[in-house]
Amino acid sequence: MHALPYWRLSGYYFFYFAFIGAFSPYFGLYLQSLGFSAWDIGLLMSQMQLMRLFAPYLWGALADRLDRRLAVVRLAGVLSLLGCTPFFVVRSFEAMLVTMALLAFFWSAALPLVEAVTFDHLREDPARYSRIRLWGSIGFIIAVMGTGALLDHVPLPTLLWVIVGTLAGIVACAMTVPDAPTHRPAGEQPLLRQILQQTRVRALFAACFAMSAAHGALYVFYSIHLSDHHYSKILVGSLWSLGVLAEIVVFFFMVALLRRFGLRRVLLLSFAAAVLRFLMIGQLVDWLWLMVIAQLLHGLTFGAYHAAAIAAVNRWFPGHCQTRGQALYSTVSFGAGGLLGSLLSGWTWDAWGAAATFALSSLLALIGLLIVAVWVRAADDEVSEPTPVRVARSTNR
Repeated sequence: MHALPYWRLSGYYFFYFAFIGAFSPYFGLYLQSLGFSAWDIGLLMSQMQLMRLFAPYLWGALADRLDRRLAVVRLAGVLSLLGCTPFFVVRSFEAMLVTMALLAFFWSAALPLVEAVTFDHLREDPARYSRIRLWGSIGFIIAVMGTGALLDHVPLPTLLWVIVGTLAGIVACAMTVPDAPTHRPAGEQPLLRQILQQTRVRALFAACFAMSAAHGALYVFYSIHLSDHHYSKILVGSLWSLGVLAEIVVFFFMVALLRRFGLRRVLLLSFAAAVLRFLMIGQLVDWLWLMVIAQLLHGLTFGAYHAAAIAAVNRWFPGHCQTRGQALYSTVSFGAGGLLGSLLSGWTWDAWGAAATFALSSLLALIGLLIVAVWVRAADDEVSEPTPVRVARSTNR
């Protein structure tokens, strides 16, 4: 049994999600300061989802061909760092779009490969995964809080240096993470197309698509929405961090919750919470205590939902199909669903306003709720002994 490179893996997750904590909540504000419209901002930010439709597969195929996963991770890290440097000089929409697309293409490559390496290191003790993934949530909270406090006292372009710092941290940690032997499952395995023909699988992916689309307005315009209602940047960061803290708590108790209530009930509760949460954000933004409650619901609308969805994928895509099942889940939900949500919110924000945009998010969550209620059955709940729940796919945050 080889020694687990705990701190090197944890450090990578820390900086990877620290980048998200600095980029997602505040880059929209930076774009707004440059004079871009809501549609422009939605289109620019949607590049992070658009590239996740195909980039992870291309980078994964390259890693398989070379049989050098960490080399590809390191290359992607270096290219991400280089790819963000034009932000310091570009001002036109076209140049900004190309820069965003390049950054997203390089950045989206790494996490699926690092996840595979992490679980190969944890082959004999997968339960320790949550202790490694926890550092990603810590990195996000430190970045979102620290960046918010910083931007209350310095010009918004300072954000670019924070982003560079987190990407440099990703590169530094990637250079230290060692590879692990790849696990190859034995025995006869079902075909992927046979699994995709199952009603429950199609329903899950359709519901996940709707849920990610519902979150599009949150990830693109939540900070702008709060800022427009005179919330300080440190308060904006605090509310983002509160949602992540709620998510962490749910992750710790998720295995027990799934065993007790089953994935169908957890999914139904998560989608119902999303319907309520987005209505609250759109209609009641001037009430801080209600925004606190709305952010606490993130523990359900992302934490519980995502963990239940991953548990279902791990169970319904056995053997060699499991990796492709997770890739399809990420592509359909965070990729396609997130892309639609970003573009829709960019259009409706200018055309209809914030309240209507978040009402549309609530409607999308309701559609997902109905899909689960009708097509995911109680018999599909059995996840008492799932393959370890991999909760680190939250790269859309």
